[in-house]
Amino acid sequence: MSTSLGSKLLAVRRAGSAAVMGVLNVTPDSFSDGGDFLAPSAARNRVDALLADGADIVDIGGESSRPGAAAIPPREQVERIEPALRYAVGRGALVSIDTTSPEVAERCLELGATLINDVSCLTEPDLAGVVAKAGGDLLIMHARGPMSRMPGFSEWPDDAYADVVLDVAREWSTARDRAMERGLARERIFFDPGLGFAKNARHSFEVLRRLQEFKRLEAPIFVGPGRKSFIAAVDPSPPAERLGGTIAACVISAQKGAHALRVHDVREVRQALAVLGASEDNEVGHA
Repeated sequence: MSTSLGSKLLAVRRAGSAAVMGVLNVTPDSFSDGGDFLAPSAARNRVDALLADGADIVDIGGESSRPGAAAIPPREQVERIEPALRYAVGRGALVSIDTTSPEVAERCLELGATLINDVSCLTEPDLAGVVAKAGGDLLIMHARGPMSRMPGFSEWPDDAYADVVLDVAREWSTARDRAMERGLARERIFFDPGLGFAKNARHSFEVLRRLQEFKRLEAPIFVGPGRKSFIAAVDPSPPAERLGGTIAACVISAQKGAHALRVHDVREVRQALAVLGASEDNEVGHA
């Protein structure tokens, strides 16, 4: 398997932009698009749309990652994911799999996935060993426990963290150490601060404001603001109407050093990044 994902992300970052990870949930209960792409034909169409809109990575999940969501057996996750994964790989896409299950990860890596997106902060350390054996990469998102037992964002008190940025960095570093103990190379481990996961809106905005401080972790930084509930804390709206807030969070993240952005609305975020890049390029608009 290719060892170049981390270097590709660094190259995109050096060019002044961020990669875009497009979301494909093949689930009936995801908070934003649950049920929309559960049918294989709908999932294939979604893959086509994400790639046409410029997604650098297609992130496929067969289990909802919203706080409190029920756990899905590995076999069922694979049954949901496999048709879309095979199709995306056949299209030449770089594919990430959103799962905390070592069994799901193993099968999906066999089928051509490159990246495993773990949203539990490695509550299943064996996941890292599976990724290491397959020669893949692991994105570890900061959280505090599995989704099925994690309270909603509004239930986290302000004092859940002494300093949210320092605490997130410390807890994530512990997870990275566990991954390395399972044989996964440091350069194959990527960081996501986990906006909206084990954090209330105040925590999430603090993470955004100080995102550049996570550079000290020396790992590619992924940020997933797409349609998250923290946006509704400043402008009450359902998930489908949070595009403006998503774009704002993406631009802030890119300005502060994010290497990749996980979103549902790839075309719109691409356009926002292009405008950001043009605003920083003195040559644009000059003959």
